Amino acid sequence: MRARPTWAALAASLSLIAVTSAPTSAAQPEPVAPPEFVSLTDVDPSILLDIRYVTPHNFTGKPVDGYQTPTCILTRPAAEAVQRAQQQFVAQGYSLKIYDCYRPQRAVDSFVAWANDLSDRQMEAEFYPRVDKTRLFADGYIAEQSGHSRGSTVDLTLVSLPPRAEQAYVPGQPLVDCAAPVSERFPDNSLDMGTGYDCFDTLSHTLDPRVQGDQLKNRLLLKDGLEKQGLQNYENEWWHFTYKPEPFPDTYFDFPVDPASLVSPR
Repeated sequence: MRARPTWAALAASLSLIAVTSAPTSAAQPEPVAPPEFVSLTDVDPSILLDIRYVTPHNFTGKPVDGYQTPTCILTRPAAEAVQRAQQQFVAQGYSLKIYDCYRPQRAVDSFVAWANDLSDRQMEAEFYPRVDKTRLFADGYIAEQSGHSRGSTVDLTLVSLPPRAEQAYVPGQPLVDCAAPVSERFPDNSLDMGTGYDCFDTLSHTLDPRVQGDQLKNRLLLKDGLEKQGLQNYENEWWHFTYKPEPFPDTYFDFPVDPASLVSPR
């Protein structure tokens, strides 16, 4: 004859059923941008985009976490300042071209993880041939927070109008030093600024004295035109500008780079 279960056994069985049948929590929704953020293309569709971190053509060698679409998202005051600068540059025969805008904190975290992985030197020959990877934090090339995550910083350059067709990057293709002569490095269709974008090198400092001639002239053309509209240059990167005053000077956002992150129609 089968023994009857004890009350203790019944209680344990019921407890197990309660645990295994409890509904699992749904995945947390992605954060969205405050209404002060806009897509730059909605503000000025004439501005060219070359959003590098959604592609593998960047110093990590792969698309970066948080970049879901090749979109430039900025706070509205920053976007409108870039628009005003674009109008002035177009009158001179140039267009702005954007490499990066708002950057999610998760992307910055992925940069930190990449910098700590000293075995990953896939893109060294192009982006940091003269800087040992162990020095990226100490030399200020990688940090745990970025002004880009506050939404008013933009990386950009100038392109002559009409823009030339730009060769696509093919993963695995031979890499060329980002500070090589313009005829040798990756064929970006922008004006020659002396280095490529995201070149981890002191030659990227906006006013490095070794940069002269047309390269210096082009840097100053970009810098002066943007600063007239309230976009201040970061002296160590000729491509990096921040609108002042920033609407969110102390907030580091983490919504994805995607038009769906913008909660209101723009």
